[in-house]
Amino acid sequence: MSAGKRLLETVGEHVEEHRGGMVVDFVFALAWVTVVTVVFDLLPGGPEWLYYLTLLGGVVAYFGFFWSLEAVREGE
Repeated sequence: MSAGKRLLETVGEHVEEHRGGMVVDFVFALAWVTVVTVVFDLLPGGPEWLYYLTLLGGVVAYFGFFWSLEAVREGE
């Protein structure tokens, strides 16, 4: 078996195993970028660095949201 085919099979197995989580990650990222973009479009004049910093804040928001969700599930 060639290395390329083996790599594709490995990626396929990974996607199949983590499909639900990947969809949730994608939806969260899409929602975050949409909200940030809409807010900055409605409030023009903000510095560009703040826009990118707010987009980067989505990483912190993502981990904070899912860690708190996990803590609530463990507490039940």
